[in-house]
Amino acid sequence: MSYIISYDLGTTGNKATLFKNDGKLLASVFHPYETNYFNINWVEQDPNEWYESVKISTQKLFKLSKINSDDVKVISFSGQMMGTVPIDRNGNPLRPAIIWADQRSITQADRLKKLGDEKVYSITGSRITPTYAGPKISWIKDNEPDVYSNAFKFLFTKDFIIYKLTGIAGTDFSDASLSLIFDIRKKQWSAELAEILNIDIGKLPEVSASTSIVGTVIPSVASELGLSEKTLVVRGAGDGSAATIGAGVFDSCEAYVYLGSSSWISTCTSEPFFDSKARTFNFCYPIPDFYCPTGTMQSGGGSYQWAKNALCQFEEKLAKELNLNVYSIMDDLVDSTNPGAKGLIFLPYLMGERSPHWNVNAKGAFIGLSVMHNKNDMLRAVLEGVSFNLKMILDVFEKSGGYNFKKIRLIGGGAKGRNWRQIIADVFQKPIAVAKFPEEATSIGAAIIGGIGTKIITINDAKNFVKDLCLVEPRSMYFERYEKMYEIFQKSYYSLLESFDLLAKID
Repeated sequence: MSYIISYDLGTTGNKATLFKNDGKLLASVFHPYETNYFNINWVEQDPNEWYESVKISTQKLFKLSKINSDDVKVISFSGQMMGTVPIDRNGNPLRPAIIWADQRSITQADRLKKLGDEKVYSITGSRITPTYAGPKISWIKDNEPDVYSNAFKFLFTKDFIIYKLTGIAGTDFSDASLSLIFDIRKKQWSAELAEILNIDIGKLPEVSASTSIVGTVIPSVASELGLSEKTLVVRGAGDGSAATIGAGVFDSCEAYVYLGSSSWISTCTSEPFFDSKARTFNFCYPIPDFYCPTGTMQSGGGSYQWAKNALCQFEEKLAKELNLNVYSIMDDLVDSTNPGAKGLIFLPYLMGERSPHWNVNAKGAFIGLSVMHNKNDMLRAVLEGVSFNLKMILDVFEKSGGYNFKKIRLIGGGAKGRNWRQIIADVFQKPIAVAKFPEEATSIGAAIIGGIGTKIITINDAKNFVKDLCLVEPRSMYFERYEKMYEIFQKSYYSLLESFDLLAKID
């Protein structure tokens, strides 16, 4: 029997998951690490904690499953995208990683505007934004020249771990394609864009397919983690790309919604989709010659997590006393509310916004709050606000891009919320398939990539890894109400643009 271990290095921690080559999920272990927020839009993590989480989760996985390490034929990876960590030749990080949510490199990103927004979009498949790795590397060069000059390579999250395991520096097409320095059609680093950002291409990793075999695990590291020295290491993909294949999206007839800290809608196509207003972007699919047109919002599940922290201290205490998940108790509170939350709108722009607005100054807001509203209404408004913003992204694909998705699958931790599933179905007015293992889709994708890369499975076998829990049908009785709320939601953002900009100037 052959086994695959996949590692999903997300924003809050690493998940190590064990699969049989027939797609059966055998065990999953999560180990958290810290995220440091400071200076408003600065967000960093310690890469050494990533490695420690891989070590601990691997050891726990073997203890849980009791399988022989020799039977693990391959390990593969997915990881949070768009961040960067500079390393020396020994694989030691020279500073904390600047992760995806960080937006400090506004000045550096703006340098690309001299080439023109449309030109950059046509080369990279993405619009100019400080959230991508290229501007962040440029920021390091401008502000921490010693770190830059001593850097051997600038790596993405999963690739840092792979270097620690194999001693080989590299990345895959998907992670590279969300850097603003990669030509998405030519599949190579763009010398033109790197020059504008004043980045030495020699400090960027070699790029290959997600399914490429990197090598085997260094003996000393294999011993430390409990892996066999014969275990093959497959490059893997960025989390968005891995999630796409892990969500069972193999063509443009289907799409999926990911409800995690950030949230997005994505599909799979043979060509990039270039929106006329650049509201969406593209990155590479794990299988070569395919792409993932995507629209990502900054704070999807993160908005509901904020609501939990800000509004639900009592529920958190109760959940601990009853040994329950606090989100289940919050679902009970939302049960007492009605669609539309009594006319309450929530703008989920707690960390600025990417799709569809691309505005780092955007802020969160409750619109229409009155003495008639209570905490339960506010919780529903948060769920609906995120859903409305996702609906705006869906409209870009279907109304501007000509897509017609026959099925939309819901993945991520938010997919477990019974009210949120129904709200999305009602707002989208589409059937929503809920994945059986909604929090494992990215891990499933990484496992599929590893299996295909080592020829343990085929692309047809990959479909056995994807299973649905249920199908949520939209309720037509709420169509008109949500259409009205959706229109107000969109107008509310534009009405507050000046206020957002003024607030951004206040220290």
